[in-house]
Amino acid sequence: MLSTKVDDPRLLSVTITQVKVTPDTKRADVYYTMLGDKEMRQSTHKGLESAAGWLRREIGSRTRLRNTPALIFHWDPSMEYSDRMDQLLNQLALDDSDESNLPGGQVNGDEAK
Repeated sequence: MLSTKVDDPRLLSVTITQVKVTPDTKRADVYYTMLGDKEMRQSTHKGLESAAGWLRREIGSRTRLRNTPALIFHWDPSMEYSDRMDQLLNQLALDDSDESNLPGGQVNGDEAK
């Protein structure tokens, strides 16, 4: 619905990563991510909160739940964490290749056999 029905430019690049609904279906914690800086993230969060009522009505009309959950939006930092881990692993790979080029054929401080 976000990608096809909502006409808010702040929500164009939003990806929903997880939804946790309480057992009584009164609340749904919606985790999202997007590309952009902190300012864009804040704008997107405001856009999601603005669209929450409409989204809740749409969900209520399309599902057969006893209660239509209130939508509570949360930033999901997992993409940022994953990107940071990729950067660190890439740095380690570069560091390893640099060490193999040490003078005298040394690898990790040991002489090559």
